[in-house]
Amino acid sequence: MCRWGVQLNILFNKLSFCLKCYRLIIVYPIKHRLIEMSIITDKDIAIVGGGPGGLTLARLLQMNGANVKVYERDVNSNARAQGATLDLHEESGLKALQEAGLMDAFKAKYRPGAERLCITDKTATILFQDEPRAEEEIFRPEIDRGPLQQLLLESLHPSTVVWDSHFVAMSQQNGAWKLEFKNGEHAFADIVIAADGANSKIRPYITPIKPFYSGVTVVEGAVYHSETAAPKIHKLMNGGKIFAMGDEKTLVVSSKGDGSLVFYTGCKTGEFWNRECGIDFSDKKQVLDWFKSEYIDWDSVWQELFENATLPFIPRPMYCMPLDQTWEPLSNLTLLGDAAHLMPPFAGEGVNMAMLDALELSKCLTGEDFTDVQQAIAAYEQEMRERAAETAGDSLASSDALHSADAIQFFLNIIS
Repeated sequence: MCRWGVQLNILFNKLSFCLKCYRLIIVYPIKHRLIEMSIITDKDIAIVGGGPGGLTLARLLQMNGANVKVYERDVNSNARAQGATLDLHEESGLKALQEAGLMDAFKAKYRPGAERLCITDKTATILFQDEPRAEEEIFRPEIDRGPLQQLLLESLHPSTVVWDSHFVAMSQQNGAWKLEFKNGEHAFADIVIAADGANSKIRPYITPIKPFYSGVTVVEGAVYHSETAAPKIHKLMNGGKIFAMGDEKTLVVSSKGDGSLVFYTGCKTGEFWNRECGIDFSDKKQVLDWFKSEYIDWDSVWQELFENATLPFIPRPMYCMPLDQTWEPLSNLTLLGDAAHLMPPFAGEGVNMAMLDALELSKCLTGEDFTDVQQAIAAYEQEMRERAAETAGDSLASSDALHSADAIQFFLNIIS
């Protein structure tokens, strides 16, 4: 070989070596990413329900390159008033936000002071009241549901959420799902995840298991501009929440960042009391009369809530999924949050469990441990059911204890 040929050959070998290095530096991470995403690569994922669980899952999946749409029945993010303040726990809700890269956004929106707790008896006598705490001492920071929803929405790609998509039915077509909505629109997805809450319309496609009645019904109300509309309760609340207990009943009042409050009575009733009681819950006088009769020995200060509430009041029977529920995993359909493991709210775990579900499901779908989607769903559902059964058991026990003759002592023992 001539001198020029030798030099060209050496140059070619050097160039090949450089290209190989380039592939190691540039191409390998791309290939590694595709390995991680292999079981959902090129699959369209539909999340039905735009609550904290569904939106957290969408965020986590998009961070891993997944094709995700969230179908939400509300016409927009401001369509209805959001519920009470949520306390997020380090091992679940906050952990999910950390993994989603949203802790800075959370810290900008959470409400210091909202964690303050006031415990009273039925006469409004204060039995325990939190002292203000420094920010670093707050272990369960609280955030209003609306701001939490907003920070999650802002973290998603534009047009991820398809509003005004009230799910009505779905059917399998060529290995995928066709979803139909009340507005006449439809969509197709390779994988569907039900995040549509307590009255999930997708859950029956997975299992016929139904929840059972816990024995307690809540009546929910809201008061706007509480400082002027309900000044005595507002002062007692002190920017946080009140737990009042007595006569095997509860009354929980929670402040919100917009100056309003929400409240919840809790009474032992028959399962269908809200239908059979004859009360028109859009009639303030009827509901106030019921409260005076049912909470007959309670101080009149509590009536301030009912006299100034915005209509309508909402009765909510509290249900719970069987603790031993199980079903066979499907290849392209699963569920999270209340749709999976509805439980009474008296342990404060609902939103935290939904967000932890989102985190665990995203890991199963985007990791390298499973060769197909059905294996990933099976592993997620098994762990989720076990975890939820323990939490639901705690919630049921708390519900019973808070509506017992020893409720106040039970609560004081928890926080002491």
